[in-house]
Amino acid sequence: MDTYHVNPTGEGWELKKVGAERASKRSSTKQELVSSLSDFFEGKTASVKIHKADGTIEEERTYPRSDDPRRSKG
Repeated sequence: MDTYHVNPTGEGWELKKVGAERASKRSSTKQELVSSLSDFFEGKTASVKIHKADGTIEEERTYPRSDDPRRSKG
């Protein structure tokens, strides 16, 4: 399973695969980028760590949801 991070940049937000040099996807707002993830990962399996503006991890998601390795609260 590939791992991606949603991080703030000086100009907006980016989705970047671990180990990649360039971003896979960019957006001016975090909400816009996060809402487009299900379409981006359609047919793929991936783990996405969504960061806050200060760089700390806010949330982790698995695509597709059925591949989530465990069920937990929050």
